[in-house]
Amino acid sequence: MTPIDLLINARWIIPVVPQDRLLEDCAIAIHEGRILAILPQTEASKLFAPKRTEYLHEHVVIPGLINAHGHAAMSLLRGFADDQPLQQWLNQSIWPTEKQWVSEEFVHDGAELAIAEMIKSGTSCFADMYFFPEQTVKAALDAQIRCQITFPIFDFPSAWGMGPEDYFAKGLELHDSVRFNPLIRVGFGPHAPYTVSDEPLKKVAVLAQEMDVPIHIHLHETAQEVEDSIKQFGMRPTQRLMDLGLLSPLTQCVHMTQINDIDIAILQQSGAHVIHCPESNLKLASGFCPVDKLLNANINVAIGTDGAASNNDLDLFSELKTAALLAKAVSNNAAALNAHSALRMATLNGAKAMGIDDQVGSLEIGKQADITAVHIGDLELQPLYNPASQLIYTHVGHKVSHLWVNGKCLMRNRELLTINEHELSSKVRTWREKISAQ
Repeated sequence: MTPIDLLINARWIIPVVPQDRLLEDCAIAIHEGRILAILPQTEASKLFAPKRTEYLHEHVVIPGLINAHGHAAMSLLRGFADDQPLQQWLNQSIWPTEKQWVSEEFVHDGAELAIAEMIKSGTSCFADMYFFPEQTVKAALDAQIRCQITFPIFDFPSAWGMGPEDYFAKGLELHDSVRFNPLIRVGFGPHAPYTVSDEPLKKVAVLAQEMDVPIHIHLHETAQEVEDSIKQFGMRPTQRLMDLGLLSPLTQCVHMTQINDIDIAILQQSGAHVIHCPESNLKLASGFCPVDKLLNANINVAIGTDGAASNNDLDLFSELKTAALLAKAVSNNAAALNAHSALRMATLNGAKAMGIDDQVGSLEIGKQADITAVHIGDLELQPLYNPASQLIYTHVGHKVSHLWVNGKCLMRNRELLTINEHELSSKVRTWREKISAQ
């Protein structure tokens, strides 16, 4: 018998690859952080001698979820500024509050809170764009979760930097400091076309290609953004970014609620990815991303929660339900974005957008063991006819029982193993008291 680190025996496994596949009463053999085999439990018991065995007899086991867009530290502003349109929300509530409170400590504690919430709802990898990204990296490394960090770039000063050159210098230093860490990938985060001018965007395009790292940008988030671009530049934002060389297979276009057939053609030509954030878009009344049309055009669409300040949670299962229902309504097609396709958006599509689909995003032999287990044996989830449907169309984020990243267990039976919940709760209470007293 072959010695291995871990054997997971599960009632159901949805590997994502092959597509639409459901495995019953199978096991996943894991050794040195990678998936060694997926096979029937009866065979696994004869072939492997695991150091630890997990028996998940009322669970669905899936690839770890990938949250492809967020601002982790903004979890400390959850519920702080609700029920406002985007520009009012930014200019009158969020940016003034950030100016007063954002610091290294704020970002670290907020990121730790976000990471704890994401682990508890099944997320094994997240993409982040925010100030003091080195603090988000520190929180992620302490929690041992996988992440993509894109450092912010603006034309103007912020708490983290004095201007574009300062942002580039600090961001590239961060990239070099973690470039060999298998859990962290650092890229460029130009905030949006309306906050970054042509020259910094051109520099991002050149450096990203040279370094082979991602570009993460808010794009076509509101109708006003598109209208302003046409007035200022004589073209839509996608065309401007295409002309500047910023759109490529390295680019992750976040939101994309205001797009037409020309924008879709540009996305097809460039190979850029779309990151869909349905709940944040709905809450801010930003518009609807035409997911079904994008998928039919063979454009890769991943999913993100955005920050908790505009969502107000980081539960990807909730996001997937909203995304699936919204896709049906927008396309007027009840068959649009079925359960397996929705799950793929939060797993393999997210990995593809981040350029790590050779490592994670599906349960395949040789890939890293980023794995989520969801308990679906409780009465309120019965009867069970289709496990994939149960994951997408019922509320199961709080039913996540286990999470592994790189083969290491970060949560077992709802208990966080790399974050001290008591200490974190105390820090969050302190921040609430400070901010609410302003």
